[in-house]
Amino acid sequence: MKINKIITLMMVFVGISGCFSVLFGAWLAHGGQSLPIDVQSRLANALQYQFFHTLALLISLVWYLSSPSKWLIGAALSFVMGILFFSGSLYIKTFLDFASVGKLAPFGGVSFALGWLLLTLAGKNRL
Repeated sequence: MKINKIITLMMVFVGISGCFSVLFGAWLAHGGQSLPIDVQSRLANALQYQFFHTLALLISLVWYLSSPSKWLIGAALSFVMGILFFSGSLYIKTFLDFASVGKLAPFGGVSFALGWLLLTLAGKNRL
């Protein structure tokens, strides 16, 4: 797959993830108040990580457009995988009562951390 197509798909992902973050955050703040506290906390954590890393993904992609780097592509892909595995698994675990999918959350957390380290390498290579 051409790199431009991958970048385009990740930009679409940014839009969808950002939109979902806003809409889901509004629902959680209002309609989600009837959920048990532990469930609210889990969802708020998933939402917070999703939103912060959606912004990190956007910044990585914009940075890539001005200064292409394999490290930035790696960081962006890591953020996508982190959002899907960490936040996605927590959402599925909560709403579909599918507990075993929660085992993917640590892989998402590692993906987030890897994304930040890859941004470090991208910055270091600009020195």
